[in-house]
This record gives sequence, C-alpha cells and structure tokens, in this order.
Amino acid sequence: MSKTDSIARRIFGWKLNRWDRWYDYEKGIFIHDSEFQPEQNLSHAMLIIERLEEFGHKCSTNGPSEVFINDIRATGDTLPQAITNAAYLFIEKTLVVDHSGYWQRLS
Repeated sequence: MSKTDSIARRIFGWKLNRWDRWYDYEKGIFIHDSEFQPEQNLSHAMLIIERLEEFGHKCSTNGPSEVFINDIRATGDTLPQAITNAAYLFIEKTLVVDHSGYWQRLS
C-alpha cells in the first residue's frame, strides 16, 4: 500500500472502490487518483493537515521542507512531500490496529 493509499484510507476514511479511485462516504463522492496527489500538490497536502487538525492534532512547519505532526517530524524535497511523509509516519506510529484478538480467535 502506498503512502497516498494509507493516508486516504486511514486519515480520510476513504474506501478503495476500484484500482484507480476511492469512495468518500462522508461526501458521497468518488475520488480518482489524479484528484488526490498530496506529494505533488500543496492544496491536496493541506487537506491532510486540515483533517488532522480537525481531530485535534497539532501540525506545524519549520521551513519549506520540514513538517511536525504532534511530536512526529518528517522532511521532504518540497513542502507537499514533507507533509505526506509526516502523515505517513503519523499513521505508522499512532494508528496501529491491534490484531491480537483476531489471532487468538484463529487458534
């Protein structure tokens, strides 16, 4: 799963509808890959920041290539890339799903 896929699913709650688009249940719309490219498009990356801030997380920058989400720091060649990298690290470090009950039921 790519960074963009992880962000779409775990931050925005979008569901993969087809190999090239997601479905946003909150808005009832389809989002094609070309309509959400946060690593290349600053306005798309800012949607990530807005969403995280809605959930009460603190987002800040330290220059054009460094971003903090709470205490998680990430860099990139550009600000959109840094935001995407920080969001992905945030997902990896904080939105861990506990599968222990699942594996116990399989035994």
